[in-house]
This record gives sequence, structure tokens and C-alpha cells, in this order.
Amino acid sequence: MNDFAIRVIKLFSALPKTTESQVLGKQVLRCGTSVGAQYRESQHAKSDADFISKIEGSLQELEETAYWLEIIEELNLFNSSKLQPIREETKELTAIFVTIAKRVKERTK
Repeated sequence: MNDFAIRVIKLFSALPKTTESQVLGKQVLRCGTSVGAQYRESQHAKSDADFISKIEGSLQELEETAYWLEIIEELNLFNSSKLQPIREETKELTAIFVTIAKRVKERTK
């Protein structure tokens, strides 16, 4: 999870220093770095319900990250080919967290 946050931070640092780039960059920086923090919190959950809540919080942050990355790409604020790896990782992490949440929900039934 730290690697994902570090890639998000590096992306933010590489964005142009224009107002729109920095506003969008701060959005992706906030949610992209929050994914790992939420996941870390889930590791100390007090119950399955608490764990699921925190994992779903990570999913929300990943969805928001994906949204801001799409906007950055659509506005051509960053090279699309350089955005592709982080967009793919966002999708992969989303799939992983969805699977984790489903398994825990099934187990608690």
C-alpha cells in the first residue's frame, strides 16, 4: 500500500504547476494516499463489521482516485501513457478490496 501512495505523491509532484493541475492533483493526492491509511486501520478492526467498513472506506477512496485520474487524463494535464500504470494499479487494488470485503461478508453470514 505504501508503494501506491508513493506513486500518487510522485504523480502530484510531476503535474504542471497550473492552477487546474494543482487543484486536481491535490484531490488525487488526498484520496490516493488515504487508501493505505484506511487499509492499515482495517488491520486493527474491532470486529468483522468494523473491518468491512474500513475496507469499504478504502474502496471509496480508490473510486475517487480513479475519477480524478480520469479527469487529469481527459484534460491532457499529464501524459496518458505515464498515467496508465497507476490507473491499472487502482483497478487492481479495487478488485482486491472488493474480493476481501465479499469474503468477509460471506464468512459472517
